[in-house]
Amino acid sequence: MALFSFYNVRKPRQFDHKPIYWDPRKEALEERIRKVKREMGELPDDPAAYKPSLKGVFIEGTTHLKKSKSKGDDVRNRIYKNMRLLLVLALLALLFWYLFLK
Repeated sequence: MALFSFYNVRKPRQFDHKPIYWDPRKEALEERIRKVKREMGELPDDPAAYKPSLKGVFIEGTTHLKKSKSKGDDVRNRIYKNMRLLLVLALLALLFWYLFLK
């Protein structure tokens, strides 16, 4: 009973990121260069409009998800396969319990 207490609940550790190196002059210079290039027409006006699409990038970076995508598996099919695996494991556990532990 000494392991758990309602009165002395510990607070979670806070995230405190301290950058290793940050040069505010360099960052301001890069921002000014970007602003001038945008005014001259070398850079697009709206950077959000030219963001690369991230949809599917994670799947292309992993081998097992890439294989399932090439087979034509979708999320619903993967969930069905996982549920079927859990059902088979539960049946095997019940069979083991019935034959050996009862």
